[in-house]
Amino acid sequence: MDDWFTRKLASCPAGSTNSTARDEWVQAQLSKVPAGWRILDAGSGEQRYRPFCLHLNYVSQDHEAYDGKGDGIGGHVPSWTYGKTDHVCDIISIPEPDKSFDVVLCTEVLEHVPDPVLAIEELARLVRPGGILIVTVPFCSFTHFAPYHFSTGLSRYWYEEHLGRLGFGEVVCEASGNYFEYVAQEIRRLGQVTHDYTGQKLPWFIKIISVILLRFLARLSQADKGSGDYACYGWHVRAFKATDSSLDG
Repeated sequence: MDDWFTRKLASCPAGSTNSTARDEWVQAQLSKVPAGWRILDAGSGEQRYRPFCLHLNYVSQDHEAYDGKGDGIGGHVPSWTYGKTDHVCDIISIPEPDKSFDVVLCTEVLEHVPDPVLAIEELARLVRPGGILIVTVPFCSFTHFAPYHFSTGLSRYWYEEHLGRLGFGEVVCEASGNYFEYVAQEIRRLGQVTHDYTGQKLPWFIKIISVILLRFLARLSQADKGSGDYACYGWHVRAFKATDSSLDG
């Protein structure tokens, strides 16, 4: 039954595209950045997107406090390692001049800082007029990397509100996944969460029901007409900072 269940989960894509969709989106954004531009990877962690910045002047920042174990609560990555970090510091106080970057990249970080508003204000300070801010954050996530986990996620309205007041004239928010994909993701986690927090395994009939539900959710996802605004994996945000002339106008 375990082998059958594993095969069936692998054969149904619903709820499995969160990280892959994010990686593809970030890589696509980075590929559009002109060669030679200076980019800050804020909260760079393992620097998974550094290989896609080879045409750019790459600078990294992280506080490097997470050790792969944290306080043991929620989800962790025991194999977590940091890349070569240029600025080991708090994200709300990065030792770089105002407007010193053409692009600032910040992926899956803001849920891990105590005050994301202060963090986004600092990142906005560092983007030059005409520059780009690329951000991803979950819309709703489980506790992970605790104790460095302070919010479950942010909505598109958070970005529109704060980036608008910080001088970004164009803020494009794209939902990653949709409600049906989000529900499917949590069904996929049911077995692991059940084991971790009850010590039990899923009964065979629950596994069968789970496969049926995943297939049903996959069909609903294909027919979806905007449920990402209700719930989704997270938001992919691309914001363009207004030039000084446009601000004057």
